[in-house]
Amino acid sequence: MSFPPLKNDLLLRAARGEETERAPVWVMRQAGRYLPEFQALRAHHSFFEICRTPALAKELTLQPIRRYAGLIDAAIIFSDILVVPQALGMEVQMNPGPHFPDPLVTPADIEKLTKDVDVDKELGYVYEAITQTRQALDGEVPLIGFCGAPWTLFSYMIEGGGTKTFQKCKTWLFKYPEESKALLNRIADVCIEFLVGQLLQVFDSWAGELAPHHFQEFSLPSLQRISSGVRAKLAAQNVPAVPLTLFPKGANTQLASLAEHAGYDVIGVDWCIEPSEARAAVGSKVALQGNLDPNVLYGGREAIEREVKRMCESFKGGKAAKAWIANLGHGITPGVNPDDLRWFFECVHKYSASGSSA
Repeated sequence: MSFPPLKNDLLLRAARGEETERAPVWVMRQAGRYLPEFQALRAHHSFFEICRTPALAKELTLQPIRRYAGLIDAAIIFSDILVVPQALGMEVQMNPGPHFPDPLVTPADIEKLTKDVDVDKELGYVYEAITQTRQALDGEVPLIGFCGAPWTLFSYMIEGGGTKTFQKCKTWLFKYPEESKALLNRIADVCIEFLVGQLLQVFDSWAGELAPHHFQEFSLPSLQRISSGVRAKLAAQNVPAVPLTLFPKGANTQLASLAEHAGYDVIGVDWCIEPSEARAAVGSKVALQGNLDPNVLYGGREAIEREVKRMCESFKGGKAAKAWIANLGHGITPGVNPDDLRWFFECVHKYSASGSSA
């Protein structure tokens, strides 16, 4: 199938490490609850009903692109990281946060998971949503697909939902380390099949919950498995390489190692590290993405402008300054005024531009 030619390749150029005339910008969860048009559609459909209905997922994906036309440089498909555990045969409910009625309690429960997942069959609705959305975008901006990182998905599958303590999933790591690694690899293999052929971001939302040596032992190998597996499959199919982005939230002590060993083109950073320090850690090996604290968007226009200017100065400074993609340091939250997000985009355009005073 052919798609309309891309009119805005700013994000792709930055992801490949090229310096750009300004930083491309998008935000995580941009197709989200802060938009009144999102709330109007969501009122009539359940969360996973929207994920599984390509026309609805397409509509939510396009909403911020319409609202912020000319200001936003990428769309991200409306979906959820937990479609992968669903493909493995687990039930996931959203009420309002994620809940697994039958989580994995001991390694014996791994037998309950689907053994040979037919990703095309189980997650074909995501591919169809991507196809419809790419056609509807008409080349205006690139479309990002995504999945959760194995460690983050592993945590949800064992904890049965979100957690503040990570007691159950960490018990697995320390009590059943080999079984944990095998499950992490199994999740990674489904992620590989799911990701092939998209412009990709891997969300490791709970990366910062692991001690550095445990991150190296349990999380990094499955992240490497995904990057090498996706690249190998694309090469085997003679598909041009697509940029891979990793967002290891909270794992700022691991940036140098990730840039060197993980195999991604772009590393996303949260707001708990100065962009200049992140650049010093990774050198010129990768492009960076981030990293405004999402709560700055509640501070009013003056605060947003001040903080965006500071962020741009930090990303652009230093001897190793290289391509970067402007974003928040995590997902946008539901109470943000859409006009304040517009101001964020406008400030990024102004202060990230080549030759600006930032």
